[in-house]
Amino acid sequence: MLKINVLGHKELQVKNHTTLLEVSKMLGIKPYAAKVNRRMRELNSRLLSDADVEFLYLNNSDAVRIYEAGLRFVVAMAIKNLYPDANVSFNYNVSRSVLAIIRNLEGGISENVVNQIKAEVDRIVKADYPITRKLFNLEEATILYENQGNCDKVKLLQFREEEYVNLYECQGYVNYMYALMVPSTGYLTEYNMFPYGAGFIIQYPRAEANGTIPPFYHAPTFAKALRDAARWGKRTKGTAIANMNEYALNKHDLIDFVNMCEIKHTNELHELASQIVEKRNEVRLITIAGPSSSGKTTFSMRLRITLMSLGLKPVMISIDDYYKPRSEAPLDEFGQPDLEHIESLDIERFNNDISRLINGEKVTLPRYDFKRGIITDGPTISVDSDTPIIIEGIHALNDRLTSKVPRNQKYKIYIAPQTQLHIDDHNPISITDLRLLRRIVRDSKYRNAPATETMGMWPSVRRGEFRWIYPYQEGADFVFNTELSYEFGVLKRFALPQLQAIPRDSKYFIMANRLVKFLKYFVDIPEELVPCNSLLREFIGGSCFH
Repeated sequence: MLKINVLGHKELQVKNHTTLLEVSKMLGIKPYAAKVNRRMRELNSRLLSDADVEFLYLNNSDAVRIYEAGLRFVVAMAIKNLYPDANVSFNYNVSRSVLAIIRNLEGGISENVVNQIKAEVDRIVKADYPITRKLFNLEEATILYENQGNCDKVKLLQFREEEYVNLYECQGYVNYMYALMVPSTGYLTEYNMFPYGAGFIIQYPRAEANGTIPPFYHAPTFAKALRDAARWGKRTKGTAIANMNEYALNKHDLIDFVNMCEIKHTNELHELASQIVEKRNEVRLITIAGPSSSGKTTFSMRLRITLMSLGLKPVMISIDDYYKPRSEAPLDEFGQPDLEHIESLDIERFNNDISRLINGEKVTLPRYDFKRGIITDGPTISVDSDTPIIIEGIHALNDRLTSKVPRNQKYKIYIAPQTQLHIDDHNPISITDLRLLRRIVRDSKYRNAPATETMGMWPSVRRGEFRWIYPYQEGADFVFNTELSYEFGVLKRFALPQLQAIPRDSKYFIMANRLVKFLKYFVDIPEELVPCNSLLREFIGGSCFH
Protein backbone atom coordinates (compact mmCIF):
# COMPACT_ATOMS: atom_id res chain seq x y z
CA MET A 1 0.00 0.00 0.00
CA LEU A 2 1.07 3.56 -0.71
CA LYS A 3 0.72 6.54 1.61
CA ILE A 4 -0.78 9.55 -0.23
CA ASN A 5 -0.91 12.97 1.42
CA VAL A 6 -3.57 14.96 -0.47
CA LEU A 7 -3.42 18.72 0.10
CA GLY A 8 -6.62 19.88 1.77
CA HIS A 9 -7.79 16.32 2.40
CA LYS A 10 -6.97 13.44 4.71
CA GLU A 11 -4.05 11.11 4.21
CA LEU A 12 -4.97 8.03 2.16
CA GLN A 13 -3.70 4.48 1.86
CA VAL A 14 -4.02 3.26 -1.75
CA LYS A 15 -2.82 0.32 -3.78
CA ASN A 16 0.23 0.59 -5.96
CA HIS A 17 -0.69 1.70 -9.54
CA THR A 18 -3.83 3.50 -8.39
CA THR A 19 -4.59 6.36 -10.78
CA LEU A 20 -5.04 9.95 -9.69
CA LEU A 21 -8.50 9.79 -11.24
CA GLU A 22 -9.38 6.92 -8.89
CA VAL A 23 -8.07 8.89 -5.91
CA SER A 24 -10.18 11.92 -6.90
CA LYS A 25 -13.28 9.70 -7.04
CA MET A 26 -12.48 8.30 -3.58
CA LEU A 27 -12.49 11.89 -2.30
CA GLY A 28 -15.64 12.85 -4.22
CA ILE A 29 -13.92 15.69 -6.09
CA LYS A 30 -13.52 16.55 -9.79
CA PRO A 31 -10.15 18.21 -10.44
CA TYR A 32 -8.59 18.59 -13.90
CA ALA A 33 -4.99 17.60 -13.15
CA ALA A 34 -2.65 17.19 -10.19
CA LYS A 35 0.83 17.91 -8.95
CA VAL A 36 2.54 14.81 -7.58
CA ASN A 37 5.60 15.74 -5.57
CA ARG A 38 5.41 19.11 -7.39
CA ARG A 39 5.42 17.52 -10.87
CA MET A 40 2.44 18.01 -13.16
CA ARG A 41 0.49 14.82 -13.83
CA GLU A 42 -2.61 13.84 -15.78
CA LEU A 43 -5.42 12.26 -13.85
CA ASN A 44 -4.81 9.00 -15.72
CA SER A 45 -1.29 8.83 -14.24
CA ARG A 46 -0.63 5.97 -11.82
CA LEU A 47 0.90 6.35 -8.37
CA LEU A 48 3.99 4.19 -7.93
CA SER A 49 5.31 5.40 -4.57
CA ASP A 50 4.35 7.45 -1.52
CA ALA A 51 3.57 10.98 -2.64
CA ASP A 52 2.28 14.45 -1.82
CA VAL A 53 -0.62 15.22 -4.16
CA GLU A 54 -2.20 18.58 -4.94
CA PHE A 55 -5.29 18.40 -7.13
CA LEU A 56 -5.77 21.34 -9.49
CA TYR A 57 -8.94 23.13 -10.53
CA LEU A 58 -9.76 25.86 -13.01
CA ASN A 59 -8.57 28.61 -10.69
CA ASN A 60 -5.07 27.28 -11.42
CA SER A 61 -3.32 28.41 -14.63
CA ASP A 62 -1.69 25.02 -15.24
CA ALA A 63 -5.07 23.28 -15.06
CA VAL A 64 -6.57 25.88 -17.40
CA ARG A 65 -3.87 25.17 -20.00
CA ILE A 66 -4.80 21.50 -19.89
CA TYR A 67 -8.48 22.36 -20.21
CA GLU A 68 -7.90 24.74 -23.13
CA ALA A 69 -5.71 22.19 -24.94
CA GLY A 70 -8.39 19.54 -24.46
CA LEU A 71 -11.01 21.90 -25.83
CA ARG A 72 -8.93 22.55 -28.96
CA PHE A 73 -8.50 18.79 -29.33
CA VAL A 74 -12.27 18.19 -29.21
CA VAL A 75 -13.11 21.09 -31.55
CA ALA A 76 -10.57 19.79 -34.10
CA MET A 77 -12.04 16.31 -33.70
CA ALA A 78 -15.58 17.63 -34.24
CA ILE A 79 -14.54 19.47 -37.41
CA LYS A 80 -12.80 16.34 -38.74
CA ASN A 81 -15.95 14.31 -38.04
CA LEU A 82 -18.20 16.81 -39.85
CA TYR A 83 -15.91 18.03 -42.64
CA PRO A 84 -13.16 15.44 -43.31
CA ASP A 85 -11.45 17.53 -46.01
CA ALA A 86 -11.36 20.77 -44.00
CA ASN A 87 -8.40 22.01 -41.96
CA VAL A 88 -8.68 24.19 -38.87
CA SER A 89 -6.10 26.49 -37.32
CA PHE A 90 -6.34 28.03 -33.86
CA ASN A 91 -5.09 31.48 -32.88
CA TYR A 92 -5.03 33.26 -29.53
CA ASN A 93 -7.25 36.29 -29.93
CA VAL A 94 -8.92 39.25 -28.26
CA SER A 95 -10.61 39.00 -24.89
CA ARG A 96 -8.57 35.98 -23.76
CA SER A 97 -10.16 33.68 -26.33
CA VAL A 98 -9.20 31.38 -29.21
CA LEU A 99 -10.09 32.18 -32.83
CA ALA A 100 -10.63 29.15 -35.10
CA ILE A 101 -10.20 29.54 -38.87
CA ILE A 102 -11.31 26.75 -41.22
CA ARG A 103 -9.77 26.23 -44.66
CA ASN A 104 -11.00 24.01 -47.51
CA LEU A 105 -14.59 24.32 -46.33
CA GLU A 106 -17.12 24.52 -49.14
CA GLY A 107 -19.26 27.60 -48.67
CA GLY A 108 -16.99 28.95 -45.91
CA ILE A 109 -17.85 29.76 -42.31
CA SER A 110 -21.46 30.64 -41.51
CA GLU A 111 -23.57 30.75 -38.39
CA ASN A 112 -25.10 27.43 -39.43
CA VAL A 113 -21.64 25.83 -39.74
CA VAL A 114 -20.63 27.11 -36.29
CA ASN A 115 -23.88 25.75 -34.83
CA GLN A 116 -23.18 22.34 -36.40
CA ILE A 117 -19.66 22.31 -34.93
CA LYS A 118 -20.97 23.32 -31.52
CA ALA A 119 -23.61 20.57 -31.64
CA GLU A 120 -20.93 18.00 -32.48
CA VAL A 121 -18.67 19.26 -29.67
CA ASP A 122 -21.62 19.04 -27.28
CA ARG A 123 -22.26 15.45 -28.41
CA ILE A 124 -18.61 14.46 -27.89
CA VAL A 125 -18.52 16.08 -24.45
CA LYS A 126 -21.80 14.45 -23.37
CA ALA A 127 -20.56 11.03 -24.55
CA ASP A 128 -17.60 11.37 -22.15
CA TYR A 129 -15.21 9.49 -24.42
CA PRO A 130 -11.84 8.57 -22.85
CA ILE A 131 -8.76 10.42 -24.12
CA THR A 132 -5.81 8.05 -24.11
CA ARG A 133 -2.10 8.75 -24.49
CA LYS A 134 -0.24 6.42 -26.87
CA LEU A 135 3.40 6.19 -27.90
CA PHE A 136 4.28 6.28 -31.62
CA ASN A 137 7.62 6.22 -33.39
CA LEU A 138 8.25 9.06 -35.83
CA GLU A 139 7.46 6.94 -38.90
CA GLU A 140 4.11 5.86 -37.46
CA ALA A 141 3.25 9.42 -36.43
CA THR A 142 4.19 10.74 -39.88
CA ILE A 143 1.95 8.23 -41.64
CA LEU A 144 -0.90 8.95 -39.26
CA TYR A 145 -0.66 12.71 -39.78
CA GLU A 146 -0.38 12.27 -43.54
CA ASN A 147 -3.57 10.22 -43.56
CA GLN A 148 -5.33 12.92 -41.53
CA GLY A 149 -4.12 15.67 -43.88
CA ASN A 150 -2.01 17.38 -41.19
CA CYS A 151 0.87 18.40 -43.47
CA ASP A 152 2.03 21.06 -41.00
CA LYS A 153 2.55 18.41 -38.31
CA VAL A 154 4.45 16.19 -40.75
CA LYS A 155 6.84 19.06 -41.56
CA LEU A 156 7.48 19.74 -37.90
CA LEU A 157 8.33 16.11 -37.11
CA GLN A 158 11.41 16.52 -39.31
CA PHE A 159 12.87 18.76 -36.59
CA ARG A 160 12.09 16.46 -33.67
CA GLU A 161 15.20 15.09 -32.00
CA GLU A 162 13.50 12.20 -30.15
CA GLU A 163 12.59 8.99 -31.99
CA TYR A 164 9.19 8.67 -30.36
CA VAL A 165 6.25 10.97 -29.74
CA ASN A 166 3.27 10.81 -27.40
CA LEU A 167 -0.06 11.35 -29.16
CA TYR A 168 -3.61 11.27 -27.82
CA GLU A 169 -6.41 9.10 -29.20
CA CYS A 170 -10.17 9.51 -28.82
CA GLN A 171 -12.65 7.41 -30.81
CA GLY A 172 -10.08 6.86 -33.55
CA TYR A 173 -9.10 10.53 -33.77
CA VAL A 174 -5.41 11.18 -32.95
CA ASN A 175 -3.73 14.52 -32.23
CA TYR A 176 -1.18 16.19 -29.95
CA MET A 177 -1.62 19.60 -28.32
CA TYR A 178 1.79 19.97 -26.60
CA ALA A 179 0.09 19.70 -23.25
CA LEU A 180 -1.23 17.12 -20.84
CA MET A 181 -4.90 16.22 -21.31
CA VAL A 182 -8.03 15.68 -19.24
CA PRO A 183 -8.94 11.98 -18.89
CA SER A 184 -12.13 12.19 -20.96
CA THR A 185 -14.19 14.57 -23.05
CA GLY A 186 -16.82 14.87 -20.32
CA TYR A 187 -14.53 17.25 -18.40
CA LEU A 188 -14.91 19.96 -21.08
CA THR A 189 -18.40 21.19 -20.30
CA GLU A 190 -17.68 24.92 -19.96
CA TYR A 191 -17.10 26.87 -23.16
CA ASN A 192 -18.71 29.41 -25.48
CA MET A 193 -18.58 29.36 -29.28
CA PHE A 194 -19.86 31.95 -31.76
CA PRO A 195 -19.03 33.35 -35.24
CA TYR A 196 -16.42 36.09 -35.34
CA GLY A 197 -14.88 37.66 -38.43
CA ALA A 198 -13.58 35.01 -40.80
CA GLY A 199 -13.91 32.23 -38.21
CA PHE A 200 -15.39 31.59 -34.79
CA ILE A 201 -14.45 32.36 -31.22
CA ILE A 202 -13.94 29.74 -28.51
CA GLN A 203 -14.08 30.98 -24.93
CA TYR A 204 -13.01 28.88 -21.98
CA PRO A 205 -12.60 29.26 -18.19
CA ARG A 206 -9.69 31.40 -17.03
CA ALA A 207 -7.68 31.11 -13.83
CA GLU A 208 -7.59 34.87 -13.30
CA ALA A 209 -11.42 34.83 -13.46
CA ASN A 210 -11.47 32.14 -10.72
CA GLY A 211 -12.32 29.36 -13.16
CA THR A 212 -15.17 31.16 -14.91
CA ILE A 213 -15.48 32.33 -18.51
CA PRO A 214 -14.88 36.10 -18.57
CA PRO A 215 -17.15 38.40 -20.59
CA PHE A 216 -16.19 38.82 -24.23
CA TYR A 217 -15.08 42.28 -25.35
CA HIS A 218 -14.66 42.97 -29.03
CA ALA A 219 -11.64 45.33 -28.64
CA PRO A 220 -11.52 46.54 -32.28
CA THR A 221 -8.17 48.34 -31.96
CA PHE A 222 -6.44 45.28 -30.54
CA ALA A 223 -8.25 42.99 -32.99
CA LYS A 224 -6.90 45.01 -35.91
CA ALA A 225 -3.35 44.54 -34.63
CA LEU A 226 -3.90 40.77 -34.52
CA ARG A 227 -5.34 40.74 -38.03
CA ASP A 228 -2.34 42.71 -39.29
CA ALA A 229 -0.02 40.20 -37.57
CA ALA A 230 -1.87 37.31 -39.22
CA ARG A 231 -1.61 38.98 -42.64
CA TRP A 232 2.12 39.51 -42.09
CA GLY A 233 2.59 35.85 -41.23
CA LYS A 234 0.67 34.76 -44.30
CA ARG A 235 2.58 37.16 -46.56
CA THR A 236 5.98 35.95 -45.32
CA LYS A 237 4.95 32.30 -44.87
CA GLY A 238 6.05 32.72 -41.29
CA THR A 239 3.09 31.24 -39.45
CA ALA A 240 4.64 28.01 -38.17
CA ILE A 241 7.92 26.77 -36.69
CA ALA A 242 8.63 24.55 -39.70
CA ASN A 243 8.40 27.59 -41.99
CA MET A 244 10.71 29.57 -39.70
CA ASN A 245 13.20 26.74 -39.87
CA GLU A 246 13.16 26.72 -43.65
CA TYR A 247 14.39 30.31 -43.52
CA ALA A 248 16.96 29.51 -40.86
CA LEU A 249 18.50 26.63 -42.83
CA ASN A 250 19.39 28.85 -45.79
CA LYS A 251 21.79 31.68 -44.95
CA HIS A 252 20.67 34.04 -47.70
CA ASP A 253 16.98 33.42 -47.04
CA LEU A 254 17.58 33.96 -43.33
CA ILE A 255 19.36 37.29 -43.85
CA ASP A 256 16.49 38.41 -46.08
CA PHE A 257 13.90 37.33 -43.51
CA VAL A 258 15.64 39.03 -40.58
CA ASN A 259 15.79 42.27 -42.54
CA MET A 260 12.15 41.93 -43.61
CA CYS A 261 11.12 41.68 -39.96
CA GLU A 262 13.23 44.66 -38.95
CA ILE A 263 11.98 46.77 -41.85
CA LYS A 264 8.41 45.96 -40.80
CA HIS A 265 9.17 47.64 -37.48
CA THR A 266 10.79 50.60 -39.26
CA ASN A 267 7.81 51.03 -41.59
CA GLU A 268 5.32 50.80 -38.74
CA LEU A 269 7.31 53.34 -36.73
CA HIS A 270 7.25 55.71 -39.70
CA GLU A 271 3.51 55.25 -40.08
CA LEU A 272 3.01 56.00 -36.39
CA ALA A 273 5.34 59.00 -36.38
CA SER A 274 3.63 60.40 -39.48
CA GLN A 275 0.27 60.30 -37.71
CA ILE A 276 1.74 62.22 -34.79
CA VAL A 277 3.35 64.79 -37.09
CA GLU A 278 -0.01 65.37 -38.79
CA LYS A 279 -1.35 66.36 -35.35
CA ARG A 280 1.75 68.28 -34.28
CA ASN A 281 -0.24 71.43 -33.53
CA GLU A 282 -2.44 69.48 -31.14
CA VAL A 283 -0.50 66.56 -29.65
CA ARG A 284 1.73 67.59 -26.74
CA LEU A 285 2.04 64.31 -24.82
CA ILE A 286 2.85 60.86 -26.25
CA THR A 287 2.10 58.06 -23.80
CA ILE A 288 3.50 54.56 -24.25
CA ALA A 289 2.44 51.50 -22.24
CA GLY A 290 2.57 47.75 -22.61
CA PRO A 291 3.04 44.59 -20.57
CA SER A 292 6.38 43.36 -19.29
CA SER A 293 9.08 42.65 -21.89
CA SER A 294 7.25 44.35 -24.73
CA GLY A 295 10.33 46.42 -25.57
CA LYS A 296 9.09 49.80 -24.33
CA THR A 297 12.56 51.27 -23.77
CA THR A 298 13.92 50.58 -27.25
CA PHE A 299 10.60 51.41 -28.87
CA SER A 300 10.53 54.82 -27.16
CA MET A 301 14.06 55.59 -28.32
CA ARG A 302 13.33 54.56 -31.90
CA LEU A 303 10.09 56.53 -31.96
CA ARG A 304 11.93 59.62 -30.70
CA ILE A 305 14.52 59.30 -33.47
CA THR A 306 11.84 58.67 -36.12
CA LEU A 307 9.99 61.81 -35.00
CA MET A 308 13.28 63.74 -35.17
CA SER A 309 13.74 62.57 -38.77
CA LEU A 310 10.36 64.15 -39.54
CA GLY A 311 11.23 67.49 -37.98
CA LEU A 312 10.08 67.17 -34.38
CA LYS A 313 12.35 67.31 -31.34
CA PRO A 314 10.60 65.30 -28.62
CA VAL A 315 11.83 65.06 -25.03
CA MET A 316 11.52 61.96 -22.88
CA ILE A 317 10.49 62.08 -19.23
CA SER A 318 10.73 58.99 -17.03
CA ILE A 319 7.63 58.10 -15.03
CA ASP A 320 9.93 56.03 -12.80
CA ASP A 321 11.37 59.25 -11.37
CA TYR A 322 7.96 60.05 -9.89
CA TYR A 323 7.87 57.20 -7.40
CA LYS A 324 6.99 58.25 -3.87
CA PRO A 325 9.47 57.42 -1.10
CA ARG A 326 9.28 53.67 -0.54
CA SER A 327 7.81 54.20 2.93
CA GLU A 328 4.76 55.86 1.33
CA ALA A 329 4.09 53.15 -1.28
CA PRO A 330 0.93 51.04 -0.86
CA LEU A 331 1.50 47.47 0.31
CA ASP A 332 0.73 44.33 -1.65
CA GLU A 333 -1.00 41.22 -0.30
CA PHE A 334 2.31 40.10 1.25
CA GLY A 335 2.88 43.38 3.10
CA GLN A 336 5.64 44.52 0.71
CA PRO A 337 5.79 47.89 -1.13
CA ASP A 338 3.72 47.49 -4.32
CA LEU A 339 5.69 49.49 -6.89
CA GLU A 340 3.26 48.51 -9.66
CA HIS A 341 0.34 50.24 -7.93
CA ILE A 342 -0.51 53.62 -9.44
CA GLU A 343 -0.63 55.11 -5.94
CA SER A 344 3.09 54.35 -5.60
CA LEU A 345 3.59 57.30 -7.96
CA ASP A 346 3.28 60.98 -7.03
CA ILE A 347 0.34 61.50 -9.38
CA GLU A 348 -0.27 65.10 -8.35
CA ARG A 349 3.33 66.18 -8.98
CA PHE A 350 3.48 64.35 -12.28
CA ASN A 351 0.27 66.01 -13.48
CA ASN A 352 1.46 69.43 -12.37
CA ASP A 353 4.89 69.06 -13.97
CA ILE A 354 3.52 67.87 -17.32
CA SER A 355 0.82 70.54 -17.52
CA ARG A 356 3.31 73.28 -16.58
CA LEU A 357 5.76 72.09 -19.24
CA ILE A 358 2.99 72.09 -21.85
CA ASN A 359 2.14 75.65 -20.78
CA GLY A 360 5.74 76.72 -21.46
CA GLU A 361 6.97 76.93 -17.85
CA LYS A 362 10.32 75.77 -16.51
CA VAL A 363 10.12 72.66 -14.33
CA THR A 364 12.70 70.97 -12.10
CA LEU A 365 12.21 67.26 -12.64
CA PRO A 366 12.68 64.75 -9.83
CA ARG A 367 15.22 61.93 -9.77
CA TYR A 368 14.32 58.73 -7.96
CA ASP A 369 17.16 56.85 -6.28
CA PHE A 370 16.04 53.23 -6.43
CA LYS A 371 18.87 52.00 -4.20
CA ARG A 372 17.91 54.30 -1.33
CA GLY A 373 14.24 54.75 -2.20
CA ILE A 374 14.42 58.55 -2.00
CA ILE A 375 13.83 61.51 -4.33
CA THR A 376 16.42 64.10 -5.35
CA ASP A 377 16.30 67.04 -7.77
CA GLY A 378 16.96 66.34 -11.42
CA PRO A 379 17.44 68.76 -14.35
CA THR A 380 15.38 71.91 -14.86
CA ILE A 381 13.83 71.94 -18.34
CA SER A 382 11.27 73.70 -20.51
CA VAL A 383 9.83 72.66 -23.87
CA ASP A 384 8.83 74.59 -26.97
CA SER A 385 5.24 74.70 -28.16
CA ASP A 386 6.00 72.26 -30.99
CA THR A 387 8.00 69.83 -28.80
CA PRO A 388 6.04 66.72 -27.78
CA ILE A 389 6.80 65.00 -24.47
CA ILE A 390 7.23 61.20 -24.50
CA ILE A 391 6.47 59.14 -21.40
CA GLU A 392 6.50 55.35 -21.07
CA GLY A 393 5.49 53.01 -18.27
CA ILE A 394 2.80 50.62 -17.12
CA HIS A 395 0.43 53.47 -16.15
CA ALA A 396 1.05 55.70 -19.17
CA LEU A 397 -2.39 54.99 -20.69
CA ASN A 398 -4.22 55.54 -17.41
CA ASP A 399 -5.82 58.99 -17.53
CA ARG A 400 -5.44 59.34 -13.76
CA LEU A 401 -1.74 59.86 -14.33
CA THR A 402 -2.31 62.68 -16.86
CA SER A 403 -5.73 64.00 -15.86
CA LYS A 404 -4.68 67.65 -16.26
CA VAL A 405 -3.79 67.11 -19.91
CA PRO A 406 -6.81 67.31 -22.25
CA ARG A 407 -7.46 64.10 -24.22
CA ASN A 408 -6.94 65.82 -27.59
CA GLN A 409 -3.40 66.74 -26.50
CA LYS A 410 -2.51 63.10 -25.76
CA TYR A 411 -1.52 60.43 -28.27
CA LYS A 412 -1.74 57.01 -26.65
CA ILE A 413 0.34 54.05 -27.85
CA TYR A 414 -0.04 50.47 -26.66
CA ILE A 415 2.84 48.15 -27.50
CA ALA A 416 3.17 44.39 -27.13
CA PRO A 417 4.35 41.44 -29.21
CA GLN A 418 1.34 40.11 -31.14
CA THR A 419 2.77 36.86 -32.44
CA GLN A 420 0.55 34.71 -34.64
CA LEU A 421 3.21 32.01 -34.85
CA HIS A 422 2.22 28.37 -34.37
CA ILE A 423 3.89 25.14 -33.40
CA ASP A 424 1.47 23.72 -35.95
CA ASP A 425 -2.04 24.69 -37.07
CA HIS A 426 -3.67 23.32 -33.91
CA ASN A 427 -1.14 24.81 -31.47
CA PRO A 428 -0.62 28.58 -31.39
CA ILE A 429 2.30 29.93 -29.41
CA SER A 430 1.24 32.07 -26.48
CA ILE A 431 2.07 35.78 -26.64
CA THR A 432 2.64 35.61 -22.88
CA ASP A 433 5.21 32.82 -23.31
CA LEU A 434 7.13 34.94 -25.81
CA ARG A 435 7.31 37.79 -23.29
CA LEU A 436 8.37 35.37 -20.55
CA LEU A 437 11.22 34.08 -22.73
CA ARG A 438 12.35 37.63 -23.43
CA ARG A 439 12.35 38.42 -19.74
CA ILE A 440 14.25 35.25 -18.81
CA VAL A 441 16.96 36.17 -21.31
CA ARG A 442 17.08 39.82 -20.24
CA ASP A 443 17.16 39.08 -16.50
CA SER A 444 19.99 36.62 -17.02
CA LYS A 445 21.93 39.09 -19.18
CA TYR A 446 21.52 42.25 -17.11
CA ARG A 447 20.69 41.07 -13.59
CA ASN A 448 22.59 37.77 -13.50
CA ALA A 449 19.26 36.28 -12.39
CA PRO A 450 18.51 32.59 -13.04
CA ALA A 451 15.41 31.61 -14.98
CA THR A 452 13.80 30.31 -11.78
CA GLU A 453 13.93 33.79 -10.23
CA THR A 454 12.16 35.30 -13.25
CA MET A 455 9.57 32.53 -13.18
CA GLY A 456 9.00 33.14 -9.49
CA MET A 457 8.12 36.78 -10.16
CA TRP A 458 6.00 36.07 -13.24
CA PRO A 459 2.64 35.42 -11.52
CA SER A 460 2.93 38.77 -9.72
CA VAL A 461 3.88 40.47 -12.98
CA ARG A 462 0.82 38.96 -14.67
CA ARG A 463 -1.50 40.09 -11.88
CA GLY A 464 -0.19 43.62 -12.28
CA GLU A 465 -0.78 43.51 -16.03
CA PHE A 466 -4.40 42.45 -15.66
CA ARG A 467 -4.96 45.20 -13.11
CA TRP A 468 -2.99 48.12 -14.53
CA ILE A 469 -2.39 47.61 -18.26
CA TYR A 470 -4.99 45.52 -20.10
CA PRO A 471 -8.02 47.57 -18.94
CA TYR A 472 -6.57 50.60 -20.77
CA GLN A 473 -5.23 49.06 -23.99
CA GLU A 474 -8.38 49.64 -26.03
CA GLY A 475 -8.15 53.39 -25.37
CA ALA A 476 -4.93 53.57 -27.39
CA ASP A 477 -4.71 55.58 -30.60
CA PHE A 478 -2.16 53.13 -32.03
CA VAL A 479 -1.23 49.52 -31.27
CA PHE A 480 2.36 48.68 -32.18
CA ASN A 481 3.32 45.03 -32.63
CA THR A 482 6.83 44.54 -31.23
CA GLU A 483 7.06 40.89 -32.33
CA LEU A 484 9.94 39.88 -34.59
CA SER A 485 9.06 36.61 -36.27
CA TYR A 486 12.66 35.37 -36.27
CA GLU A 487 13.31 36.08 -32.59
CA PHE A 488 12.50 32.61 -31.22
CA GLY A 489 15.51 31.17 -33.05
CA VAL A 490 17.72 33.79 -31.38
CA LEU A 491 16.15 33.60 -27.91
CA LYS A 492 16.47 29.81 -27.97
CA ARG A 493 20.27 30.02 -27.82
CA PHE A 494 20.06 31.97 -24.55
CA ALA A 495 16.97 30.49 -22.90
CA LEU A 496 16.97 26.77 -23.72
CA PRO A 497 20.12 25.81 -21.73
CA GLN A 498 18.74 27.62 -18.66
CA LEU A 499 15.34 25.95 -18.95
CA GLN A 500 16.74 22.47 -19.52
CA ALA A 501 19.00 22.84 -16.45
CA ILE A 502 16.00 23.23 -14.12
CA PRO A 503 15.70 19.93 -12.19
CA ARG A 504 12.53 17.86 -12.29
CA ASP A 505 11.92 18.31 -8.59
CA SER A 506 11.90 22.13 -8.91
CA LYS A 507 8.54 23.86 -8.57
CA TYR A 508 9.45 25.74 -11.76
CA PHE A 509 9.97 22.59 -13.84
CA ILE A 510 6.34 22.61 -15.07
CA MET A 511 6.67 26.09 -16.51
CA ALA A 512 10.13 25.39 -17.92
CA ASN A 513 9.05 22.15 -19.54
CA ARG A 514 6.14 23.90 -21.27
CA LEU A 515 8.56 26.35 -22.89
CA VAL A 516 11.10 23.67 -23.77
CA LYS A 517 8.44 21.61 -25.57
CA PHE A 518 8.15 24.09 -28.43
CA LEU A 519 11.42 26.02 -28.16
CA LYS A 520 13.54 22.96 -28.94
CA TYR A 521 11.95 22.69 -32.40
CA PHE A 522 13.39 26.02 -33.60
CA VAL A 523 16.63 26.01 -35.58
CA ASP A 524 19.19 28.33 -33.96
CA ILE A 525 19.62 31.78 -35.50
CA PRO A 526 22.96 33.56 -34.90
CA GLU A 527 22.68 36.70 -32.79
CA GLU A 528 25.19 38.39 -35.11
CA LEU A 529 22.36 38.87 -37.61
CA VAL A 530 20.39 41.05 -35.18
CA PRO A 531 20.94 44.78 -35.93
CA CYS A 532 22.24 46.93 -33.07
CA ASN A 533 19.07 49.10 -33.07
CA SER A 534 16.74 46.09 -33.08
CA LEU A 535 14.15 45.88 -30.34
CA LEU A 536 15.42 42.34 -29.73
CA ARG A 537 18.76 43.79 -28.55
CA GLU A 538 16.98 45.11 -25.46
CA PHE A 539 16.84 41.49 -24.27
CA ILE A 540 19.94 39.79 -25.68
CA GLY A 541 22.31 42.74 -25.24
CA GLY A 542 24.42 44.72 -27.70
CA SER A 543 21.93 47.54 -28.25
CA CYS A 544 23.29 50.83 -29.54
CA PHE A 545 20.76 52.56 -27.26
CA HIS A 546 22.15 51.11 -23.99
